[in-house]
Amino acid sequence: MSAQSGRDMLLKLDETGAGSFVTVGGIRTRQISFNAQSVDVTDSLSSGRWRELLNGGGLKTASINGGGVFKDASSDAKIRELFFAGEIRAWQLILPDFGALEGSFQITALEFSAEQVSEVSFEIALESAGEIQFTAIA
Repeated sequence: MSAQSGRDMLLKLDETGAGSFVTVGGIRTRQISFNAQSVDVTDSLSSGRWRELLNGGGLKTASINGGGVFKDASSDAKIRELFFAGEIRAWQLILPDFGALEGSFQITALEFSAEQVSEVSFEIALESAGEIQFTAIA
């Protein structure tokens, strides 16, 4: 597999809640991270006093972070609306030549910044609020 262009990694929002995804315009950076907490089941009889973990136990989470400049009035307004309402909505992250991740997320941070001689930029953070589905590119 050859290298992919970062601009092909897309963050999409289900604007209406009906499964119609639109690309969040103006995103320049995006990142997703997965975490799985372990459940320690070590006891006094554990072999050699080595830690033992519960197979398949623990909490799984996904976090998406991104930043850029607002360019699309419709998705920009929807992001602000969702943040202030604390609403959970379906999002997709398209990973070129890999697949698509889709699930419910809540916007947990929305930051704006600007320098006098530059454009207004934003940073967004999303936290998973349910199971994440992965669809591989065929």
